Amino acid sequence: MCIFCDIVEGKCPSYKIYEDEDTYVFLSIAKDAVGHTLVIPKKHFESTLDIDNETFMKVMSTVKKVANHYVDNCGYTGVNILNASGVSAGQSVYHLHYHIIPRKEDDGMDWWPQLEETPYDFEKVCEKLKLTK
Repeated sequence: MCIFCDIVEGKCPSYKIYEDEDTYVFLSIAKDAVGHTLVIPKKHFESTLDIDNETFMKVMSTVKKVANHYVDNCGYTGVNILNASGVSAGQSVYHLHYHIIPRKEDDGMDWWPQLEETPYDFEKVCEKLKLTK
């Protein structure tokens, strides 16, 4: 069973921030950042890779609505929006979700991945990744 589906169905408690017909928004219980929020579709999709476009757009609209609310009405000056899709990306709950991390200047948090420089040939990588249709 899926913990996020259980939350949507009211079988597990949550700290609901927002809800509409297609999406559900609640506080993460990680306690790693004040206001760490999760946005999910009510219908189960595993990740960004398998969601239909219409539902994806509804989820992203809710992400934007909540992020703007945090900045416009809650005293934050920015947000980080994060998603992991697939095991290799670090996804740990297999129900599509986007994290919103409310931010303030000088809050001391660094949510951006610290990546080492990886030398590669830009032309070869571009050719491999180019979207042609």
